[in-house]
Amino acid sequence: MGPNLSNVTRVLSRIEEINRRVMPEMYQPAAPLKSKFVDVLNEVSRAGRKAKSNVSGKTSYTELKDIIDECAEKYNVDNELIRAMIQVESGWNTDAVSNKGAQGLMQLMPRTAAMLGVNDPFDPVQNIDGGVRYISDLTDKYRGDVEKALAAYNAGPARVDSGSIPDVSKRYVKNIMSIYRKLREMS
Repeated sequence: MGPNLSNVTRVLSRIEEINRRVMPEMYQPAAPLKSKFVDVLNEVSRAGRKAKSNVSGKTSYTELKDIIDECAEKYNVDNELIRAMIQVESGWNTDAVSNKGAQGLMQLMPRTAAMLGVNDPFDPVQNIDGGVRYISDLTDKYRGDVEKALAAYNAGPARVDSGSIPDVSKRYVKNIMSIYRKLREMS
């Protein structure tokens, strides 16, 4: 007889319910609001460059499945973790730009993108490849501790190494891990 997981299931259900209330956009495809400054920047950025890929703008897992699966295998990262990261990072928007300047699906900072050899962070293939390679490297650095690797992906390795992980990064890790667990349950 295995362990009784009903309490765990209840807790995961409650986490999902809270996530749905706090971040409903993660669970429903919604048209982006044009009133936000970041959205205006995204639109200007999209209009100002020619797409190098046939995928541009709001996408879905189905459209990017092959890229995600290839990178997952190449860098030994669970494809469900990649899906969870993209959901939280950009909401599947290839043209996303954060208020701090992170770009593309996996929200690579310009210096990180350059370090990873990503020339066009808005190209889904380059962005996902770079982001997955980076999380793989961080997971190796933290000896398989995915949560530490995610915190470093969000806040930077120096903050994690110094033990001063910001609360926003802790919430980021919890959100990704919650989605990741749900995706693993469904697969």
